[in-house]
Amino acid sequence: MTKERDIFVRASEGEWTATPDGNRRRVVCFTDELMMVEFAFEKDGEGWMHSHPHVQSSYVAEGAFEVTIDGRTETLEAGDSFIVPSGLLHGVKALEKGRLVDCFTPHRADFLGQ
Repeated sequence: MTKERDIFVRASEGEWTATPDGNRRRVVCFTDELMMVEFAFEKDGEGWMHSHPHVQSSYVAEGAFEVTIDGRTETLEAGDSFIVPSGLLHGVKALEKGRLVDCFTPHRADFLGQ
């Protein structure tokens, strides 16, 4: 994970941590206003339904996911993306092994142990 205000980040700098729902994440970079996080899922892994005050945009970097946002479900594949407005209930299920790259505004202090 980068120190606040780092503007160049190498993949080797990030530390993977287990998520409560059994997947893995690594904070790629962040400022107070924006955070990028990579999530890794095994086939059938789920990102539990949840909501948060942050606006989130997500990019499917690898694999295929069933994505549910505010009761609407779509299947997305590598190269697809989605946005979660603040406060909406959302979650994902990995239809195959895959990775999501999420951006949050403002940053997720809970991901930094703050």
